[in-house]
Amino acid sequence: MRRRRARRRAGAVRQVRWGRLTRRHTMMGRQIGGTVGLVLLTAFAAVGMVLSPDWVPASTMLFILLLGVFMLRFVGMALLCATVFGALAVLSGSGVRPVPPGVFMVVALGAVAGLVFVRSRSRLGLQGAASDLMLVDLRDRLVAHGRIPALPDGWRVDSVVRSANAEAFSGDFVVAARSQHGQMLEIVLVDVSGKGQEAGVRSLLLSGAFGGLLGAMPREAFLPAANNYLLDQNWPEGFATAIHIAVRLSTGEFWVSTAGHPPAVQLHAGSGRIQRLDTTGGPALGVVVAPLFAVHTGVLQHGDTVMLYTDGLIETPGADVELGIDRLMGAAERFVSTRSGGADAVLAGVRAGEGDDRGLILIHRD
Repeated sequence: MRRRRARRRAGAVRQVRWGRLTRRHTMMGRQIGGTVGLVLLTAFAAVGMVLSPDWVPASTMLFILLLGVFMLRFVGMALLCATVFGALAVLSGSGVRPVPPGVFMVVALGAVAGLVFVRSRSRLGLQGAASDLMLVDLRDRLVAHGRIPALPDGWRVDSVVRSANAEAFSGDFVVAARSQHGQMLEIVLVDVSGKGQEAGVRSLLLSGAFGGLLGAMPREAFLPAANNYLLDQNWPEGFATAIHIAVRLSTGEFWVSTAGHPPAVQLHAGSGRIQRLDTTGGPALGVVVAPLFAVHTGVLQHGDTVMLYTDGLIETPGADVELGIDRLMGAAERFVSTRSGGADAVLAGVRAGEGDDRGLILIHRD
């Protein structure tokens, strides 16, 4: 039995290695083929510039360089740029087809810009046109981590996350899970330092890590574990604020804690009161070793709502944060208490600027 398992493991390892080697050879073959194809296209364009200058102008070389930016890695792109410059230099130096200095300069600037772009993309591990698909996949994974699990009748969660200036990635993200055999709903709303695409990579990393921690440990251990994870990353500006809530779906009892994050707000349906929950005192994640996080305990009665949000909804340059919280509470009272709108309506009612990431979650018990 042990020998069979050992053979199976060895076979699986060989298959993985063979798969990696095959993919590597395939990618290398595509790069070689793409480079050769564009070099030949450059030669054909040079011949076309001589035989039919009206149909094949010197600016055709810019189009070839643009194709190289989409298709090639840095080495292939450098070879293509050298080929383009060589072709233009030969045509202009021989007098067969003089190239105006202005056109030569524009092509040179385009080549330099293309090389810089391909180089920066290579440093990020993104190669060729498929890198765009990779970015889309990463963004979709970040969104998938924030999907709210299916809830029993009588419970609704409405969430919205908007990135700064409508960028593809946001520094705010949501992670949710159900634990204790589905009886406990846990949600964490995180605001990573930085904005938009600048914080997108860290958001993706943290959302995956927090998704593994959430629901896998006691609720009171989540924020300390998340803090330790950020400290282990040793990022230069690797801090994040977070608010974590755990709701017992059978009774409506909830526990909420914050780490350098704005306080949660509870809307009481019975009295119509809007209460700011006191969870102050916990520092941001990734700053202090072994911090203490205060816990607020409450109960969601039928018709009540708990609202979580990030500072992008309440902070305005030159204005008091307290005024921003009051404005948000007013929008929640206008839309949520009257059941005339959800998270999108509250976000629009606050009229927060586009210069910061914004996240909002409404947990409602019918």
